Parts: sequence; structure tokens; C-alpha cells
Amino acid sequence: MDYSMEELKEAKRQIDSTLHKLGEVVKTFEQKENPKRYQSQITLAKRRIQAFTIANELIEREMAGETMHE
Repeated sequence: MDYSMEELKEAKRQIDSTLHKLGEVVKTFEQKENPKRYQSQITLAKRRIQAFTIANELIEREMAGETMHE
């Protein structure tokens, strides 16, 4: 499926925002008095960070390919 450059830029912007928020979630849980209690939430947030990071890299590759084709 082909996406416009604007769609890719907006998707990347949204992912960047979500990555920032997830990073803050991890920090918050890790700074709690008993972070072990929040281990499942920390693990989930870190896995989401990894998934969104992959998605972001793929979008960046697609954007680089778009500029080469134009």
C-alpha cells in the first residue's frame, strides 16, 4: 500500500509523541517506591517502545525511499 509523504510524516509525528509518553511512563513506574510491583506495566511499556521504534524506523526508510523516487 502506498502512503503519501504527508501521511508518513503524520504517522511518524504520532509515533514520536507516543514514544515520548511511554518513556515517561517507564520512568514513573521505575521511580516508584516498589518498582517490582509495577513490573508487568514496565515490561508492557518497554515492549511497546520497541514496537513503535521499529515502526518509526520503517517509516523513516519509506520516507527516504519516497524522496529517492521523486
